[in-house]
Amino acid sequence: MRLPGSSLALAVPLCLLAQDATFSTEVKVVTLFASVRDRDGNIIKDLDKDDFELREDGRKQTIQYFSQESNLPLILGLLVDTSRSMRTVFAPERAASKVFFEQVLREDRDQAFVMHFDIQVGVLQELTNSREKLAEGLDQLRIPKRPATKLYDAIKTASEDIMRSQNGRKAFVLLSDGMDVRSRTTIGTAIEYAQRADTMIYTVLFDHRPLGGKGLNIAIGPSPRRGPKTMARLARETGGGFFTVSEDNPIDKIYAQIEDELRHQYSIGYTSDRRESNGKYRKITLTAKRNGVIVRTRDGYYPK
Repeated sequence: MRLPGSSLALAVPLCLLAQDATFSTEVKVVTLFASVRDRDGNIIKDLDKDDFELREDGRKQTIQYFSQESNLPLILGLLVDTSRSMRTVFAPERAASKVFFEQVLREDRDQAFVMHFDIQVGVLQELTNSREKLAEGLDQLRIPKRPATKLYDAIKTASEDIMRSQNGRKAFVLLSDGMDVRSRTTIGTAIEYAQRADTMIYTVLFDHRPLGGKGLNIAIGPSPRRGPKTMARLARETGGGFFTVSEDNPIDKIYAQIEDELRHQYSIGYTSDRRESNGKYRKITLTAKRNGVIVRTRDGYYPK
């Protein structure tokens, strides 16, 4: 599907951000930002170019540009579910989000914004490098009386209206139970907008119904497992990460994991061996040759 007015040539967000870097009038470089962890979840920081294998639609590609990136500017969007189903976790998520901005945002180079979604989608704080303004935006979060959760509309709006025009590493942190109600946008379209805006989505799932006291919860809604599946898909197809809040993994711990990943990524660039461009989605597969490690990056891009 071709989005109206879309002009992005490549889409691969953060942990896989695919940007359209033009090194000549003819050659387009696809850039992937990738994170690598071992089986225990520890970040791997000592790989080099020869440790990776890259394929596009199954065809092996040559990695031409490689570096470890931790200091590039970061454009971060915090998308907060303020629907009525989130009222029991509202206070801790707001408090943890303030700490997250304090720890992650480097005021000399990074920017962030705060968006809420419920029956409406709205920006509470536009892009800024001020931690104080972001905290003030978080203080404006409110739970409305009318039920609705326009999750997919929020992703589409944030991608098209804010992220698409920005350069650099870009990511959303999405706080939600994953249940969409009344969006006009489908999940597939929401993902495509994020991909075309080169934005990775880190999803943080808040469940609401404890099962057996084991910390495993089920989201409220007509299809109890739809929420987790939705949040997992949003992260997987944009190259972000999927986390579930629990007693053993509280939101502040999850935020620390996201911060660690954002600061330790590999930047991998290549030019596709397919020079023709029909605008169709191209599947990217990036693997590491070292045993026991897991590579996370976006799974494709849309060429111009």
